[in-house]
Amino acid sequence: MKLITLILITCLYGQSVIASELPDLGDVSQSSFSASDEARVGSEIMREIRADPQYYDDAELTDYLNNLGDRLVAASAEPQRSFQFFVLKDNTLNAFALPGGYIGVHTGLIEATQNESELAGVLGHEIAHVTQHHMARMIESQSNGILPSLAVLAIAILAAKSNPQVAGGAIAATQAATIQKQLNFSRDNEREADRIGIQTMAAAGFDPHAMASFFERLQKYSRLYENNAPAYLQTHPLTTERIADMQNRAANFSNKPVADSLTFQLVRTKLRVLNLRPDLAVTEYQAAIKDQRYTSLAPVLYGLSFAQLQNRQFSDAETSYQQLKQMKLDSPIIDTLGADIKFKSGDIKTALLRYQQARAHYPNYRPLIYSYADALINAGLSNDAVKLLTDLIRIYPDDAKLYQLQARVYAQQNKDFLRHYAQGEFYAKSGNLTAAIEQLQIALKTKDGDFYQIAIADARLKQLIAQNKLIQMEKK
Repeated sequence: MKLITLILITCLYGQSVIASELPDLGDVSQSSFSASDEARVGSEIMREIRADPQYYDDAELTDYLNNLGDRLVAASAEPQRSFQFFVLKDNTLNAFALPGGYIGVHTGLIEATQNESELAGVLGHEIAHVTQHHMARMIESQSNGILPSLAVLAIAILAAKSNPQVAGGAIAATQAATIQKQLNFSRDNEREADRIGIQTMAAAGFDPHAMASFFERLQKYSRLYENNAPAYLQTHPLTTERIADMQNRAANFSNKPVADSLTFQLVRTKLRVLNLRPDLAVTEYQAAIKDQRYTSLAPVLYGLSFAQLQNRQFSDAETSYQQLKQMKLDSPIIDTLGADIKFKSGDIKTALLRYQQARAHYPNYRPLIYSYADALINAGLSNDAVKLLTDLIRIYPDDAKLYQLQARVYAQQNKDFLRHYAQGEFYAKSGNLTAAIEQLQIALKTKDGDFYQIAIADARLKQLIAQNKLIQMEKK
C-alpha cells in the first residue's frame, strides 16, 4: 500500500501541512518499524517538507529550537538518539513528531507560549512520542484494523487539495469502523508522553508545571471557540483528567520559577515582527517603549531595531541597535543584527568588520556564519567567501546550507564543475538523492573540473546511485 506510512503519521501526530504532494513510502503492512525503517521513512517525509513553501528556513530560529531540543534530549530516556527540530511557518498552534527523530513546530505555537518552559514542555512531549516508539507500537497494535482504512484515507487527503468537502466526507465514512480504537490508543500515547515529558523537562532544568499550564490554557481557548479549536488539540486529545494528571505529576517537583533565556525572548520577538507589516511593527514597539509596556527592555529594543531594518529605516535601526548594545548583553543574535543593519544600508566595510568581530566572540554560531558568507558573496568578495566556506565544510561536513552558499559563490566565479558539485552535495545533505545525482552528472559533463576533482565526483556519484537504488528496493 502506497502512502500509508505518511497518512498514519498524519493521524497520530497531526502534521497539518507537509508538502504539495505526499511521498511514496512503500509498503508498511509489516508488524513494526525497525530503526532503519524509521530513519528511511523520516528522511523521505523531510525531503517533502523541505520542499514545501511553509518550511521555515530561518537559521536563528532553527538553531535556537535545536539547542533547546538537544538540551531536552540530553535529559531524556535516550540521550544518545539523534533528533532534528524544524519549523513550519503556520499561525496555527501545532507540533508533531515523525519517525527518525524529526520534530516539527509551527510558528504559531512558539508565539503562543508565554515562557520558555511552556515551549520546552511541548518539545518534551513530542520527544517522548519518539523515545517511547509510539509509531511502531501503533502499527503493532492496529495493523489488522487500521491499515485498510488508511489506504482510503490517503485518497481522501489527496482529494482535499481540490475539494475539501468531498474529502471530509470520505474521511468520515472510512474512519467509522476504526476511529474509537485509534483514539483510545492515541490517548494512551498522550498520557505516556505527558509523563515522560514532565520528567524530561524537570531533568533539563525547566519548570514542569508549565506543561499543565500551557495545555490548560489551550483547553480554555478551545471551549471559547468550539468550532475552531487549536490544531494541537485536534491531534493530541486533551481531557480534564489528563490536565489533572499533569498537575499531579508536576506537584512532585518544586514550583521554582525558571527564567526565560534571552535567546527565547529574541526569537519570539523576531517572529512577532515578521508577522506584522514592517511599519506597523515599528509603531507597535515604539509605543511599547514609550508606555513602558514590557517586562524586559532588551527584546523590545531588539524588536524595534529589527522592525526598523525590515522597514528600511536604517539610521533609526542603528540608533535602536546602539541602545541595545549599551545593555552589554551576550547574544550572537544581537551582534548579527548590528552587522545586518550596516550591510543592508550599504556600509559594506563596517558590516564586514562587525561580522568578523562577532565571529571572534561566537565562532561556532552558524546563523552568523551564514549571514557573513552571504554578505561576502553579495559584496563580490568571492575568494574570501570560498575560503570561509571551505574551512567551515571541513568542520561541518553535513551542513546543507554551507554547500548551498558554496554553490552560489562558485556560480559567481563561473566555476561550473564546482558549482554543480556543491549543489549536488546540498541536495544530498537535504535528502533529495535524485536531484543530487542529476547535479553530479551535470558537473561531470562540464569542462572545467581537473582530474582529481572529476575522480572525486565520479566516486561520489556512484555512491549516491547505489544509495538511491537501495532506498527504491526497500520501498517495493
